[in-house]
Amino acid sequence: MRLDGTARPIARRDVMRLLGLGAGSALLPAGQAYAQARGATLVIGIDISDTITLDPVKQAQYTPPMTLAATYDALLTLAPGDYVEPKPSLATDWARTPDGKGWRFTLRDGVKFASGAVMTAEDVQFTFQRLLAMKEQTQQYVKAIDRCEVVDARTIDLVMNEPDAPLLNILCAPTFGITEKKLVMQHGGTMAADAKETDKATDWLNQNSAGTGAYRLVRWERNQQIQLVRNPHHWRGMAAYERVVIRHFSDSAAQLLAIRRGDIQAAFNLIPEQIATLRDEAQLRTERLPSLDFVYMALTQNAEFNRALGQKACRQAIGHAIDYDGILGSMLGGAAQRPAHFLPIGVNGSTEAVAQEVGFRQDLEKAKRLLQEGGFPEGFEFEIAYGNAAVAGVSYQLLAQKIQADLGRVGIRAKLAPMDQVNLRTSYTTGRSQGGVLTFWNPPAVENELWAAAVVERVAKRVHWPVPPEMTALVKRAAEETDKAKAAALWVEWQRAMVDQANHVILFQPVYQIAVRNTVKQFTLTAAGWQLEIGSTMPA
Repeated sequence: MRLDGTARPIARRDVMRLLGLGAGSALLPAGQAYAQARGATLVIGIDISDTITLDPVKQAQYTPPMTLAATYDALLTLAPGDYVEPKPSLATDWARTPDGKGWRFTLRDGVKFASGAVMTAEDVQFTFQRLLAMKEQTQQYVKAIDRCEVVDARTIDLVMNEPDAPLLNILCAPTFGITEKKLVMQHGGTMAADAKETDKATDWLNQNSAGTGAYRLVRWERNQQIQLVRNPHHWRGMAAYERVVIRHFSDSAAQLLAIRRGDIQAAFNLIPEQIATLRDEAQLRTERLPSLDFVYMALTQNAEFNRALGQKACRQAIGHAIDYDGILGSMLGGAAQRPAHFLPIGVNGSTEAVAQEVGFRQDLEKAKRLLQEGGFPEGFEFEIAYGNAAVAGVSYQLLAQKIQADLGRVGIRAKLAPMDQVNLRTSYTTGRSQGGVLTFWNPPAVENELWAAAVVERVAKRVHWPVPPEMTALVKRAAEETDKAKAAALWVEWQRAMVDQANHVILFQPVYQIAVRNTVKQFTLTAAGWQLEIGSTMPA
């Protein structure tokens, strides 16, 4: 569209540019070049407005792990459907170190980076030492690691400061993808102790990758697209597609039109009503998978921001005023469930029965009693901030409007405050959000300790909750408990306490529903934190 609103045809050179074709392709007949491009390229439609960096060390968002998992391999991985037992990846064997204070990993022989350089133990050491020195949120996931030591050319030790802390499942996340030391250092990377101030590699890593993954990053345009090309050196063998284009769509209707026309092969953000309209379309199918993600509302308890939210009873009133069944049924078409707190249903200690016993459920009379107990019998006003984006096929805007209507039934007046995803995250993570925040959580890795520790260490600060020492101790006990049944009981105890604290109201845990064209034969979804195994995706 021109600025005056009139349409113009897309020039063939523009089509070729969008598909990443070079001048050589222009020598082919137009139809042949376009057909070859379409057959060799996987185009994905998804809202990537939350992608603010593709430096693995700085990753703390929802959609970037899909790209990172395609461009970087970690020491270990999780097979789709099995989120308990780690599988070999860049490491073939692992065991406790002889002194019992860490983990020793044997590296796969002959692995090459996308540059063609052979991976060594020094690359692994550089990756972990840079991550620890950068002191980003990702460092908190492996805070039990003190350092990485090279034993020999194919062996490294991760020396622990807390030897009993969980680690192996965490290392499966693409955040811990191994990077090429020489290449990253050439572009300003460092593993020195002052890396947080001196490392300059992020800008380069936002446009290039330095991993061993099935694909290599060649371009990222924020709120537009991400382009990947096949890594010819991948140790598993070359991926089926020559290139992958991840196109940004903020609007689900535009995604629906694009997949019907064949402009994209997969649409990630369709709402349930749109998914339902595809049932009779022969060229399309829906891939489904229960996720380990969840969407929640955080509530500050800083009385200087909002006097009512400083009262636990008023926050609990919000929890009991929301129509969760309406959200799961009417808005999500039943393609979701709801855990009690920051442990998704499906992990140890979190089941539907626990959620029903422990979690919030709508009870308007109880909500009114709690408002009276909190000193606000006529209700109160507070702000709900959220991003201009969609999650699990539902826009935060519609979700906020639903919650606003529900709270209004007990006299709680919600002011809606939509904003850019980056601004929302900055405000929330720095503890400046004045009321409630609608946002998501997806597993940085599938490990209970990460979800729970995040609450008591980071998210608590965002909502101004001074965490009692006994709550931090409970998380540590549950994480280090080796008896699965005893650990489950401790995790239930923790969830009960968190629901009572009422700083976080879990809204739903979605089932992925992805529309896929039948030109794609293999489209492997995973709940391990990165949604799609791009490297194993295959055309029909």
